Amino acid sequence: MNLIALLIGLVIERLATQLFHWRRMRWMDRIIDFGFRQAQRVANWPAVIPVILLGIILVLPVFAVIWFLGDTLAGFTYLLLAVVVLFFSLGPRDVGEEVGEYCDALSAEDAEQVHSAAKAIIEDDVPDDPFERTQCVEAAVCVQANNRLFAVIFWFVVLGPLAAWAYRVTDLIRRRAVFNATRETGPEGNAERMREAAEKLHGWVAWIPARLTAIGYAAAGHMDDAIAALRAPTEDTNLTTSERSEHLLARVGLAALALQDRPDETPGERAIRGAQAASHLVFKLLLIWAVIISAMTLYGFTQ
Repeated sequence: MNLIALLIGLVIERLATQLFHWRRMRWMDRIIDFGFRQAQRVANWPAVIPVILLGIILVLPVFAVIWFLGDTLAGFTYLLLAVVVLFFSLGPRDVGEEVGEYCDALSAEDAEQVHSAAKAIIEDDVPDDPFERTQCVEAAVCVQANNRLFAVIFWFVVLGPLAAWAYRVTDLIRRRAVFNATRETGPEGNAERMREAAEKLHGWVAWIPARLTAIGYAAAGHMDDAIAALRAPTEDTNLTTSERSEHLLARVGLAALALQDRPDETPGERAIRGAQAASHLVFKLLLIWAVIISAMTLYGFTQ
């Protein structure tokens, strides 16, 4: 049943682009900010504890629905619930759509729109140098594909809709904590503390899917280079668990692409080719995952 729900959810996610704004859930930012403010009352606690409690509170509504339905949660009822939860757990936006907007802006040579589209993919400051921006976008596509897609699918297949939503909640908390810490909009003296705790929690739940995704990039792309990148040790030992996973995904993803510069290619053309290649790598891996999950379902390893 999970396989059918997954396939339906992915089809809806691909086709119903006009519904993406529903998944941004801006109203949850206010709840998360309220939780961060309350965390100041227990400043003597390890910061990860109030972050975990906040996550549990945000997961409770979905848990309550599943508990309320009880024995009736089977067949079509389960399928409908699983598809809805999966749809809202993915995203908030489709990486492929963002890559398309980025490439369109490059083709139109609209510098302002290129910067805006690149920022949406990178979710951080965009380098001014075109070559650095191209590298950052390609790496970010590989990272965001795991955060927005593959990690959600992993937890959905392993533990069901509730686990997929729980992962989404940890990502929402992390995103908001990073936003507050970067712009210093959170409670004074608390924003950086919450950011570190949120990234730690997200790093825990993203650790396994990040490594499976990295292995998948090696299988879907240039295997020799990707395997070498996969085995390479992390140079910076001060990185958090979340940062280590992101660096791994970026390093292996870029190696799997194995793109070579062409002498007759403009920076814009190189950027388009790189972004499209990264998006194609993600799509190939999605097909591989679909085949593997189908086989696991067929042989009874998952529902």
